[in-house]
Amino acid sequence: MTTGAVATSATLSPWRSHGLLFLLAMMYADNFVGRQIVAVMIEPIKREFGASDTSMGLISGLAFAAVFAVLGLPAGRLADRLPRIGLVAASCMLWGVATILCGFTGSFLLLVLARMAVAVTEAPAAPAALSLIADLYPPQRRAFAISFFTAAPTFAAIIALSLGAWMVDTWGWRTSFIVVGSPALLIGLMVLSFGREPGRGRWDAAHHQADPLGVRSTLKALWSGKAVRYLILASATATLGGTAFGMWNATFLVRSYGLALQHAGLLTGLVGGISAGLGVMFAGWLSDRTGSRGTHWRLGIPILGHIIGLLSLATYLFWPTEIWLEIAGIPVPEAMLWCAVNGFFSVWWLGPSFALLTTLTSPHSRALAIALQTLLSTLFGVGLGPVLIGTLSDFLHPQFGIEALRHALLLGCATSLAATLLLCLAGRHLKRI
Repeated sequence: MTTGAVATSATLSPWRSHGLLFLLAMMYADNFVGRQIVAVMIEPIKREFGASDTSMGLISGLAFAAVFAVLGLPAGRLADRLPRIGLVAASCMLWGVATILCGFTGSFLLLVLARMAVAVTEAPAAPAALSLIADLYPPQRRAFAISFFTAAPTFAAIIALSLGAWMVDTWGWRTSFIVVGSPALLIGLMVLSFGREPGRGRWDAAHHQADPLGVRSTLKALWSGKAVRYLILASATATLGGTAFGMWNATFLVRSYGLALQHAGLLTGLVGGISAGLGVMFAGWLSDRTGSRGTHWRLGIPILGHIIGLLSLATYLFWPTEIWLEIAGIPVPEAMLWCAVNGFFSVWWLGPSFALLTTLTSPHSRALAIALQTLLSTLFGVGLGPVLIGTLSDFLHPQFGIEALRHALLLGCATSLAATLLLCLAGRHLKRI
């Protein structure tokens, strides 16, 4: 069977499904290494270009998210209409080229433009990949498969914030961009060579037909469903605080705890990445085990995660700055225990929310729905989150000095509370489905 051909449920073997899921997760991980490694580049880029915290919020988020917001929905519609294997492969390889170009920029403006190019090439990746996963696995196994995919970025934080900090400190931020972008070229070729296109909607009811509506009409139909609307808004709101916290956490440890950048990146990468990765997959497993009892179980798991995540984040930010122990010469503050608790629970929304979204939408508009969720999550999280934290930090600096960032990061608590309320609203409308 040639690349991009449709495989039926009889011909798509489990090892091909698992192998394609692994490649999609590797692509997604590399995408997020490219995003998150900017967190340990903030200080060196800021020094080189003489930028403010607000400007660094722009380069680390808004420049990417603005372009993503424009192209995300058309990219999702492409994933609903075109063979997804080829779309994923092309997106992955072009993303690698754009990321490598970031390392050759000679000015702040060129770096902003390069980050925009990264957004252009990355836009189709998540909608096409999640649409593929929904056709690779049946609903009762889908939450864990999606959690495996969405856990990739959290484990990528280990590379981006720990190994990435070492790379930036040793080789500089330019070479680090080149190193991060290169694996995407190989991953894209492997997807193109070994991937098979599953039948679209193979696990869905037979009455689902191809959607003849255009992007605008389909979006209007999706948005009119209140459960879908509140579910998407909850995801975007959660991402706002979570991504902003992840982007600024290493800088927080440098400023408030006096840690070296390399040590701060290593701690946030290992503690945050491992705890969040385990939390994502556990929540997906739990959702698959409890989902048969009703769709409300898929909402109860994220709500519980948000509540515990909110409390643990507030505790982490204001825990005393004493050093708990040293491991291989790396000082570990006591507060990192609360950072681990936050990392484990705050991501419980990911797998269950995406899995629920795939069950509430048609297979022929599913990628567009995922693109809408990804778009708003990117706009809120990658775009607004980091720049809001940077702006709050600048605003609070006259009052709190070097501790201004500590108080600005409380934004994450507010967004967790808002996401919880939105999930409760979604639950009220699920009763009518």
